[in-house]
Amino acid sequence: MYVLTIDQRNSTNEPDRVPALLNYLEGVPAAVPFERSVGDEIQGVLAAGEDVVEAALRCLRSGGWYVGIGIGTVELPLPATPREGRGSAFVAARAAVERAKKTGDRAPLAVEGADGAADAEGVLSLIGRFVMHRTDAEWRILDLLEPQQRGSQSAVARTLDISPQAVSKAVFRSAWIEEWAARPAAAVLLQLASADAGHTADGVRE
Repeated sequence: MYVLTIDQRNSTNEPDRVPALLNYLEGVPAAVPFERSVGDEIQGVLAAGEDVVEAALRCLRSGGWYVGIGIGTVELPLPATPREGRGSAFVAARAAVERAKKTGDRAPLAVEGADGAADAEGVLSLIGRFVMHRTDAEWRILDLLEPQQRGSQSAVARTLDISPQAVSKAVFRSAWIEEWAARPAAAVLLQLASADAGHTADGVRE
């Protein structure tokens, strides 16, 4: 399984943003739902690589967060809350979030815990760079698009009463198409890293 440990950046000088991020992460399927673990930190347990990708990119879009992704075991039965969880995935997530704080100009994200974790991190960091640098005007358009659906851009142009060319330029500048082409690769790399660590299909060691 995957444990995400998410820590607020510069929390001593910023308001508490944990409630807002928890609300934003509510739609992401989780084996153990995200919640505040301690202070300005959030944890959650996820079972699928694509859900990890979605959660990580939501954090990067929100801005102001360090994202640590741990790949490993979670002791059964699953805990009621992440704070009660034990297993190698939790240890890996802790190491990952601490390393995410040292990524410099790169996306503040790290993946730890299994062979292949670095490959998944590389793809996620690349996608994350695009996500982090989009403008509000671009998101206004992108949030209405249906990924990989023909005709979606024309529909958005009509909805916002702007030209199709304006939509096309926003899509190009923001690397929207590239993001959605790369998301499955990141998810597959996460799943492979989990499998290489000797986990079962759902990520829990038997």
